Amino acid sequence: MRVIYMGTPEFAVAPLHSLIGNQYDVVAVFTQPDRPKGRGKKLQSTPVKELALAHGLMLYQPIKLRESSVVEIIKSLEPDVIVVVAYGQILSKEILEIPTYGCINVHASLLPKYRGAAPIHRAIIDGEKKTGVTTMYMDVGLDTGDMLLKKEVLIGADETAGELRDRLMALGADTLIKTLNQVQRGTLVGEKQNDLESSYAAMLDKGLGQINWNQSAEAIRNLIRGTIPWPMAYTTYLGNRVKIWKSRIEESEVSGKPGEILKVEKSGIFVKTGQGTLVIERIQFSGKKPLDVREYLAGNTIEKGVLLGEEDGN
Repeated sequence: MRVIYMGTPEFAVAPLHSLIGNQYDVVAVFTQPDRPKGRGKKLQSTPVKELALAHGLMLYQPIKLRESSVVEIIKSLEPDVIVVVAYGQILSKEILEIPTYGCINVHASLLPKYRGAAPIHRAIIDGEKKTGVTTMYMDVGLDTGDMLLKKEVLIGADETAGELRDRLMALGADTLIKTLNQVQRGTLVGEKQNDLESSYAAMLDKGLGQINWNQSAEAIRNLIRGTIPWPMAYTTYLGNRVKIWKSRIEESEVSGKPGEILKVEKSGIFVKTGQGTLVIERIQFSGKKPLDVREYLAGNTIEKGVLLGEEDGN
């Protein structure tokens, strides 16, 4: 089976690696162009590009996949299937109709829930207890194609988006191979999605991580877990920005204003929320490395009564 692979971030590495390991004929890899990154704005390759180069695969990084010259290249490669995993560009109808077995996508959710760019993070932020991966035939809509295989996993109570991504990446790679094997044998029939059960996982931005202390302790903790490693949940302490890496919920209900520091112990910073108390266990001030609260208190102080998120702490 001649395969064209399209993918970009770390999540897309394992499926490509699995195709190579299972002796699929990967005739070309498409990934996003190198982007400037960091303070030096040095161009950085995508994780998929690095794997493709390591295996000597033919590589393309078009700015626009829809350009006629790019479409002609894809046609000339005569793919049996195009596999797409978090590529970052829309495939035109003309491209979708090129492969013999169609274009197959690996999506990190149990479709039709969490269509879109950030299904892993949004599932945790929303407090979901389970998620998974779905393989599907691509159509002109956004993650609306007929579903092929679906694998479910439980979300750990303390699991972060980064940890869940790593699990789903491996599961996605395994599910992709099973999907291709069955598609090639003609034993797999697509299942239409129920649009009435669909939801959309919008792209992340830095503003998403700002903590609203009027929310419940559970909702804030879900935000913290769902924004690791990026964009990270944050608040301010006396005007200084603080990222929150780890927290737990204190069941006892106490009086106070949302965002108020109720007490400070080596085990954590106890903060009143709109409902319940959140205990912050690991923090990172701007320009500093992440520290457990116990470590931070060894050389610094956190004042009881300060309102987090307020510039003057009042």
